[in-house]
Amino acid sequence: MAKVVVYTILTATIIFLILLAHKKQNQTQSIEGLITRRIGRRLEMPVFDPLVTRIERLSHEKEAGTKTVEAAKEEKDDMFEEYFAQERRLNTTMRIKFLFPLLDASPRDGFVSLKELQTWMMQQTEDNMVYRTAKELELQDKDKDGVITFEEYLPQFSKQDIEKNEKGHGEAGWWMEQFKNSDFDHNGSLDIEEFNNFLHPEDSRNGDTQRWVLKERMTGMDTNGDGKLEYKEFVKNAYEMYKEFAKFEKEEDENVPTPQLLFAEMDRDKDRFLVADELRPILQYLQPGEMSYAKFYSTFLCHEADEDKDGKLSLEEMLHHEDVFYKAVHHEDLDDEDYFDHDEL
Repeated sequence: MAKVVVYTILTATIIFLILLAHKKQNQTQSIEGLITRRIGRRLEMPVFDPLVTRIERLSHEKEAGTKTVEAAKEEKDDMFEEYFAQERRLNTTMRIKFLFPLLDASPRDGFVSLKELQTWMMQQTEDNMVYRTAKELELQDKDKDGVITFEEYLPQFSKQDIEKNEKGHGEAGWWMEQFKNSDFDHNGSLDIEEFNNFLHPEDSRNGDTQRWVLKERMTGMDTNGDGKLEYKEFVKNAYEMYKEFAKFEKEEDENVPTPQLLFAEMDRDKDRFLVADELRPILQYLQPGEMSYAKFYSTFLCHEADEDKDGKLSLEEMLHHEDVFYKAVHHEDLDDEDYFDHDEL
């Protein structure tokens, strides 16, 4: 449920996706080995193929009772008939051939660049986030007016709790601050875009939300409790996390700025301390959300499939490594059936 998701995302003791591997003598670690569990759950694994997402949604809707077994089976059967059905298994070879022209979009040069793959994976992730938000809004919108109020989503807080406005982690005032950050039009309720921002603050582009996330994140970094990071705190509690992500993203150690340089660049007022707002340029490294994860995961996919190490993928390279694109879409089987199959190349 999204409430569990939100509580996990906003907890002070977050995991970070420790990306220890980078391009070094053509060696890499499994992506599963690069992900550390959040408290209570993992981030949603990025899904390469939107057809897989559709199948999983059908299974979830059937389990939830929002779609009848017969309707789900009929829609699923139609999909497999349309998308290269073969003995009730998804033909991943044909799926990659079908998807390749969609990925090779800008420019259409017969290759999929890292940027094109990142764009694709981040779009699939964003679509999935919005879908889950819509489902949660439908579930929690008690009066069915298409928006969510604070009382609807967090009914455990009384009017007295809200009036006290206590800001401790998980208190009514703490939640209310983020609710107001997400209420862009200040009308006291959240539409689907605002609710999506509320449920996924780590992926927000809103400055107030970003500052709220970083203020929460800093509680585990600010060891002396003065509300800011001195250089030693930054190096010990922030830079090492940033460095592992940056190494994975930039692929070479020498492209990662030193702690002294990075600290100086972010210390805008030159007071030798960093406050939450000054940490915003490295938010995606300190508190990665699903969109950041999709971006990093794209780098992993490209690295795994790029046989000639030219920084882009040909159709042949993707076909040679189709298991990389389909093996880790989710931890559970799709509807308890083995839908995946591939042609001999």
